[in-house]
Amino acid sequence: MQKLQAFFTIFLLSVFLIIGPQLGISWANEFDQQDLEYYMKFVHDATEFPLEEHYDYIIVGGGTVGCPLAATLSTQYSVLLLERGSTPHAKSEVLQQENVLKNVLEADIDGNSPAQAFTSEEGVPNVRGRILGGGTMINAGFYSRGDEEFYINSGIEWDLDLVKKSYEWVEETIVFKPPVGTWQSSVRQALLEVGQGPNNGFTFDHIIGAKIGGSIFDEVGRRHGAVELLNKATSKNIQVAIHATVERVIFSSISDLSASGVIYSDSMGRLHRALLKPEGEVILSAGALGSPQLLLLSGVGPQPYLSSLNISVIKHHPSVGQFLADNPRVDVTIIPPFLVENSGLATAGITKDYYIEAISGSIPFDSAFNYILFPDPSPPVSLPVLTLFFKLAKPLSTGSLHLASPTDVRIPPRVSFNYFSNPEDMHKCVAGVKNLVKLMNSDAMGKYKEGRGGAREFKFVGRSLPENKTDDAAFETFCRKMLTTMCHYHGGCLAGKVVDQRFRVFGIDALRVIDGSTFTSSPGTNPQATLMMIGRYVGLKMQEERMTMQCSLT
Repeated sequence: MQKLQAFFTIFLLSVFLIIGPQLGISWANEFDQQDLEYYMKFVHDATEFPLEEHYDYIIVGGGTVGCPLAATLSTQYSVLLLERGSTPHAKSEVLQQENVLKNVLEADIDGNSPAQAFTSEEGVPNVRGRILGGGTMINAGFYSRGDEEFYINSGIEWDLDLVKKSYEWVEETIVFKPPVGTWQSSVRQALLEVGQGPNNGFTFDHIIGAKIGGSIFDEVGRRHGAVELLNKATSKNIQVAIHATVERVIFSSISDLSASGVIYSDSMGRLHRALLKPEGEVILSAGALGSPQLLLLSGVGPQPYLSSLNISVIKHHPSVGQFLADNPRVDVTIIPPFLVENSGLATAGITKDYYIEAISGSIPFDSAFNYILFPDPSPPVSLPVLTLFFKLAKPLSTGSLHLASPTDVRIPPRVSFNYFSNPEDMHKCVAGVKNLVKLMNSDAMGKYKEGRGGAREFKFVGRSLPENKTDDAAFETFCRKMLTTMCHYHGGCLAGKVVDQRFRVFGIDALRVIDGSTFTSSPGTNPQATLMMIGRYVGLKMQEERMTMQCSLT
């Protein structure tokens, strides 16, 4: 457990650490506390739900996609949203920006923490959301729209005008402009100095060059996640069950194979049956781990694999659990020679192959942290630090997901991402780290060096950047030794292989998968904006489909 906590300390040092409130301009609507938690009127513990009930739409996963999707569908139809975790109302610590580090450091596997820990087969620790609002309630809050290549290669049929309107529907409620302090300004200046421009200013759009993105933290450091999009729901048409663990999807084969509902358990262990009304659908929005895991447990997946686990095969689907990917990330961290204010994610340097982002803050060093970064000697108790990190944009390396238990959905699946198994990914990582060297050697970064005259140099925390720019082997070693994650994993139910252009599972009626498991790549610098957009977008498209179908029958 010490090793896991130490990893997350390092992880959040370069991604999630944001100490103290941000000061910024709000683009979102103003709400008082009661308005922000209006959704709690229709949120109840699963123990309070009937053992059997019928709905138009049953959505599994009250996360980044599930919340806006449920809110949208509820304007015309009855919706049941099932979430295995608790609410931000009960876990209010997730709402405060200064608690981001604490929330993830306290991630466990079997408990009820908002962040659930898991470790890939490669030994890289990671987290997934386990709270209403999903990953938007535990992340660093950076908001940036998807890139054009994502839409072109996604395998999804897009109405780009509706895409834009769906982003705006999210942004008008929960997105803000972050502050740009000393470190963020220096990084932006360095990006422009080394030719990674132009300066695109403040924008939500994904544009090559340097920019300031959005944030879901407001001017007083309060988080506004996907859960608040439930405030836009039609309350009489929606029910949200928390502490509801979906065990499997129920199928009917009276005519064609079709989903007919789900079985979920409450915290007392009682089983509930949520069933579909005529023309209704089951929608899996449980994420890149949860959705393929649930399909496999329900008998939808590779037939030989399911048979080997004595799982009854409902539908042979060879690509379920396959083509899982994660974006490798490596960092460089220094100790500044003067006091620098804390800053969250604000500046982004965008290229075709990789992204550069930055944070600054102060962090306490416990013994486990010391052992990993500084085996001898140990550092002081607390250090102010500045971090630049590199994220590979579109890794070609893919892995897979396998069940750790053929019967228990509570046991996290085994996940392998096969980082750098495709040589092109390593080639791009080397190029990205060399760009970090250029940034650190820029005039804009000179003031962060210590010493006098020609002896001035950076005081690195942990491994320093390779000095010989021509030694690719040293850069490859740096990429492997410093490998970590942004938690932007995706795949497992790819569009074109498991679902069609409208997220419908091939060969099974009334069943869709709508989340990051359908992605061939992670959209933009950070995927949460696109995921929330998709919840709204697909909800509108489903309403349109159903209306068209009803008109054709009259």
